[in-house]
Amino acid sequence: MSNILLHHLTFLYGEDQAARLLDRVQALLADYRARISPRDGRLSQRDSLLILYGDQVQSPNEEPLQTLKKFCDQYLTDIVSGIHILPFYPWTSDDGFSVVDYRRIDPALGGWDDVSALQNFRLMFDAVINHISSQSEWFQKFLQDDSRYRDYFITVEGEPNLSQVVRPRALPLLTPFQTPSGEKKVWTTFSADQIDLNFKNPEVLLEILDILLLYAERGAEFIRLDAIAYLWKEIGTTCIHLPQTHAVVQFLRAALDEVAPHVHLITETNVPHVDNISYFGDGANEAQLVYNFALPPLTLHAFHTGDARTLSAWAKTLTLPSDKTTFFNFLASHDGIGLNPARGILSNEEIDSLVNKILEHGGFISYKQNADGTQSPYEMNINYFDALSNPKNLLPSLLQPPSSAAGVESLDLHVNRFLAAHAIMLSIVGVPGIYFHSLFGSRGWLEGVKQTGRNRTINREKLKMDNLQRELADENSLRRKVFAKFSQLLKARSKTPAFHPHGRQTVLDLHPSIFAVERISPDEKSRVLCLHNVSQKQVSFSTSYESAIDLFTSQEIQVSNLTLEPYQVLWIK
Repeated sequence: MSNILLHHLTFLYGEDQAARLLDRVQALLADYRARISPRDGRLSQRDSLLILYGDQVQSPNEEPLQTLKKFCDQYLTDIVSGIHILPFYPWTSDDGFSVVDYRRIDPALGGWDDVSALQNFRLMFDAVINHISSQSEWFQKFLQDDSRYRDYFITVEGEPNLSQVVRPRALPLLTPFQTPSGEKKVWTTFSADQIDLNFKNPEVLLEILDILLLYAERGAEFIRLDAIAYLWKEIGTTCIHLPQTHAVVQFLRAALDEVAPHVHLITETNVPHVDNISYFGDGANEAQLVYNFALPPLTLHAFHTGDARTLSAWAKTLTLPSDKTTFFNFLASHDGIGLNPARGILSNEEIDSLVNKILEHGGFISYKQNADGTQSPYEMNINYFDALSNPKNLLPSLLQPPSSAAGVESLDLHVNRFLAAHAIMLSIVGVPGIYFHSLFGSRGWLEGVKQTGRNRTINREKLKMDNLQRELADENSLRRKVFAKFSQLLKARSKTPAFHPHGRQTVLDLHPSIFAVERISPDEKSRVLCLHNVSQKQVSFSTSYESAIDLFTSQEIQVSNLTLEPYQVLWIK
């Protein structure tokens, strides 16, 4: 393992520095080796992660992480295996993604003991290591010309050509700051408050390694590498997916494997699919999981068109480089639905159609800056439930009879459409990541967007515990309907080895409106055929099977000729 670490250090910093740095890395690993408890890091079909904020549910006079513990114990036990608590460190902007201190818990949420108390679930922490808050001690010391932090950040002199730099924002790339030694132009990929770290300085890499080891010590079994694709900058290049960035991820993986092999790295790269999966490396040396960013827009396209053929064709390409890697599948998140991952899979006209539909459904569009100075849609900011079904078409009351008015739909139809989309996400190879507002049937938080002026706030509403419990107890509420059916899907998945994240899958072409995937366990003893009607029409088709057991009812059914109702899900074995 030392040879691997030395190889990466040599590539990043040169032979002269590498040996000295390796000694320091080994000392750091030795220090943590005794402090990190060994765990069984294997994944199985029982694994699924709920994504939420530390103060997602709130009760008066109680630390939010303590409230979260009570909520998770009451509602999530035996439903999901783990929780991903979005950045819970002190922060100044972007709802936690501008971290002030990586080693502390935001005192508004609680403390490390409160995080430890959640370890009856597998935990995912965020490593927001591309950038740090402008109010962090590191950057404040930089502004004071402190010699230790002078090279922690990227400064640019003169007027170099930065037009090739790829970034997901239309804000200025460089932000001027005053220091005792004069004005400095500092690299800020995402905002003036999010200052990019300079990984060309090996002190930064060692500091970040220490932080990731701390997270492993504190119970993280999954570490999400936020916006990792932008980590290394070289003027004159695109500054995205550079070989040095991959080397940093591989270095971190090798170091963690030495003292915390149960920890999984997950790369978050909202980029075209082919670039996204490059973070698997050779299948054994980089991320164990990559976000499956193309899935949300392609699933949405299938339901908007009632045609699953593009989704199916793409899903056939989902192969894994080894049995040590898998996808992190999701549909919704705290951000939105990225469009870049769908480019090259959907045509420009199909992407424009998605954008227009989202605007029609009350969502928002965020834009990115292109190299030629133009802007293009980057992300669709809308609640996924609303992205699938236009809220304006919903019957005004559950008590009203079905309407014959064109476009008007019942709540149950919206729920079935939403659950069918998520059933597809649960059925394909990988570990599911389920956003809190999806599992509990939220709608878009338009009032939040008005309050903050930021599109992404539409997916970031926090909820009062007592209100949420009241709605979940109401059989007619949207939250109850979604949570009950979602839980049924998750339980069925958890009990079926065919859904193992390292198992195989075969996507079948049975009907243009049917997304059909056969899942097979690694030992090939368990097989499941998952069928999903993405259309609003009743669909009939034939299969190569005679009879099978319905996973939801445990009843044997004839399946040689099947008819699925609109948005029906059928999982059979």
